[in-house]
Amino acid sequence: MKRIALLGPGTFTEESAHYFLGRDSFEYVGCKMIDDVFMSTASGKTDLSVIPIENTFEGSVLLHVDWLVNEVELPIQAEWVYPISVCLLGKRIPGEDDAAAFGRIKKVYSHHVTPAQCRGFLKNQLPHADLELVGSNGEAARLVQEISTPDVAAIGPLAAGAVYGLDVLAGNIQDHRNNYTRFVLIGNEKPKLKETDRYKTTILVTLPEDFPGALHQVLSAFAWRRINLSKIESRPTKKKLGSYYFYIDIEGSLESVLLPAALEEIRALGCQVRILGCYPTYSYEQEQG
Repeated sequence: MKRIALLGPGTFTEESAHYFLGRDSFEYVGCKMIDDVFMSTASGKTDLSVIPIENTFEGSVLLHVDWLVNEVELPIQAEWVYPISVCLLGKRIPGEDDAAAFGRIKKVYSHHVTPAQCRGFLKNQLPHADLELVGSNGEAARLVQEISTPDVAAIGPLAAGAVYGLDVLAGNIQDHRNNYTRFVLIGNEKPKLKETDRYKTTILVTLPEDFPGALHQVLSAFAWRRINLSKIESRPTKKKLGSYYFYIDIEGSLESVLLPAALEEIRALGCQVRILGCYPTYSYEQEQG
């Protein structure tokens, strides 16, 4: 049975993986920190890793993108988009109302990505509480269970409350209902997944320094072939100031006729092209039918 590393237990990553990959098809290995997730697969301890890569309202998780680009050589094997429902978790005192429950909380634990999704709730209901960031939302819930006092709480998924025996002090506290996170499955193993006709290809393009207008030429190679780019983002190469690569998500497969030709045209311009993966893509709405 293939082993998959992810933040967990009790995280949105784990919840999404169970939904799209199944609970019993793989052995899931929970990790406290995202670097442990990456290194678990890079070192061969696990076959694959699940990485949260982008959120509807905060955009790319840049730390995770940089790990994928600069620290490991693990191709993307699949992606899925999953709805995120954030809860405030803690110990409820029998008979108290929400105002009393929120008023006694002095510290809230969370993964660094999640607070941005519920800023309004934290500002309006818990302005007096300190926010402490930890490696995952599952770790946040574990700490609240371990501390076991009514003045601490965690924000995270409903599943974290179930794993660590915490009460839901408030549900759906995200600022927007249309809150989704994109996850990628990375590793050198190609797992058996559901059939789909939806594919993406992710590439990194580094432009030649002595070619003015090179980015325009790169985009033109896709445009005249009517190849859709769902994302283009610049990130520093970390080699010298002012040097960037472009992280590009392309709607299409390398098995098509047009995309490989576009990549060859870009290389002919003197650009460096690195393929991060050609992979199936799934969505929650698609699975719901």
